[in-house]
Amino acid sequence: MAYHLNECFKMFSLNSNPSLAEEMASLLGCELGKSSVTRFSDGEIQINLEESVRGSEVYLVQSTSQPANEHIMELLIMIDALKRASAKNINLVIPYYGYARQDRKARSREPITSKLVANLLEKAGATRVVTMDLHAPQIQGFFDIPVDQLLGVPLLAEYFTAKNLEDVVVVSPDQGGVVRARKLASHLNAPIAFIDKRRPKPNVAEIMNIVGNIEGKNAILIDDLIDTAGTITLAAKALMERGAKGVYACCTHPVLSGPAIERIESSPIQELVVTNTIELPEEKQIDKITRISVAPLLVDAVDRIHNEKAVSPLFE
Repeated sequence: MAYHLNECFKMFSLNSNPSLAEEMASLLGCELGKSSVTRFSDGEIQINLEESVRGSEVYLVQSTSQPANEHIMELLIMIDALKRASAKNINLVIPYYGYARQDRKARSREPITSKLVANLLEKAGATRVVTMDLHAPQIQGFFDIPVDQLLGVPLLAEYFTAKNLEDVVVVSPDQGGVVRARKLASHLNAPIAFIDKRRPKPNVAEIMNIVGNIEGKNAILIDDLIDTAGTITLAAKALMERGAKGVYACCTHPVLSGPAIERIESSPIQELVVTNTIELPEEKQIDKITRISVAPLLVDAVDRIHNEKAVSPLFE
């Protein structure tokens, strides 16, 4: 597909996911803007724009994935550089929005860090945000600028449809993910189930019971992100113990920190399907993990925004 970009269009990438940015630029038929990210001797970030952006409509690609603090500071400093260089619009393409799990006060004296990050980005000079599968959809309301949240479910559904699995049931690993599971199930014309679990402390999950019929079926677990993989691997074990024929898993954001890869390797999960909103280092690219690209979807959104067309068809 040919995209129409005018002379004001520029796309830049920082360090979190350069391969995704390069793929997007290739699909758009443009070159990534020239900039450099270096460090002072004490570790402070220094960014130099190496071409003019005066009057430009800039798209800046950066996931705030681990190390999240480094990538957020890169993003803030780059926004400031673009603003001071007289860019007309600064559109942030943040495939994975970090700190999204801290979206409310669950206990006394807790910060709402996702709101803080939104404030920082907006105050720095961002004029729009394009992201994927926010952990908490209400984060869109933390901004006073337009936020377009794209969905990973249709991409995951397309992959599993092509696999032609029989006797499929879509399973949410917790009650909070039932809406997401229902969306995938509607694409696959499959029933849903969910796992009722109790979490005694962060990143530790205790499986309680399974609601729904999974016996003799190929179960597809779905979540928005997988971090330490404790929840998803415990869920997979519980499904197999209760009579599932096979277990697959999928998510939009492969955070995969700490013991995640080891847990997935030793789990009954046959295949974990993820997207490339977060760049996986080579040591995490195991045979069980299949990656699908979000670049075409993000490019469609960028094209629609740039050419002042509706983005809403991409949400369907």
